[in-house]
Amino acid sequence: MSDRRFIIEMGMGNDQYGQDYQKAARRAIEDAIRHSAIPMFDALGLDPAEMRVQVTVGVQDPAALDTDALAAGLPRGAATVTAARGGLNITNPDNGNVIVIATAAVEAFLPLQG
Repeated sequence: MSDRRFIIEMGMGNDQYGQDYQKAARRAIEDAIRHSAIPMFDALGLDPAEMRVQVTVGVQDPAALDTDALAAGLPRGAATVTAARGGLNITNPDNGNVIVIATAAVEAFLPLQG
């Protein structure tokens, strides 16, 4: 490839009562990007639209995710989201409630410069 990864952030999200994988995945992605501030775009005069964003989200049921909707929610760059088996489902033995936990890795790439 003609680009290079310049950032990777990890995040975790959950849905405690609705067993909603999409909600947990969205929260995991938001958690990851919330940890990032990328001032280099302004400092170097780079266009954020040139950034390629690659997200991998792990949940117990990857087929339950709408990866296109998750990608559309990312604020910058050309994003793709891939769903993988991961995360956790934790069952409360007292009431049977299942907590859905998702993990996310958000990677950002830029074309090689000069």
